[in-house]
Amino acid sequence: MKSILFVCLGNICRSPLADGIANKIARDYKLDLYIDSAGTSQWHIGEAPCQNSIKIAKQNGIDISGLKARTLHRHDSQTFEYIVAMDKQNKKDLISLGYENVYLIGEYGGFNGLDVPDPYFFPGFEGFEKVYEMLDLSIKDFLVKEKLWQ
Repeated sequence: MKSILFVCLGNICRSPLADGIANKIARDYKLDLYIDSAGTSQWHIGEAPCQNSIKIAKQNGIDISGLKARTLHRHDSQTFEYIVAMDKQNKKDLISLGYENVYLIGEYGGFNGLDVPDPYFFPGFEGFEKVYEMLDLSIKDFLVKEKLWQ
């Protein structure tokens, strides 16, 4: 079984959305994948995803309300074959912590290496819609290009 860990800063907005999107694809297409998400910080450990992330996921048929934020664990480097960062700073942090096989999700889906912006800092709900769309396209392309989904 292949494994993917999606990583952002707090694990309450972007990475839980990525986790939910990828898990839905895996269920819908019966892909043998283990998927999780984590944050590089310890700010939100144990918290549910933010309400707008839960809302945009639900609008797209995904329930992430049961997820709980966690920080990276030492064993993640052995557990996950693919560690996928939401932005360049997270990728840099992961590499400096000694993680290998680190990918930037914005390098997929035609986004030319853009960061997935943190929707928490956007006014209103529009940022969450844009982040969802970017993640949906990027994750599908990542799964295809990394030969996890044919």
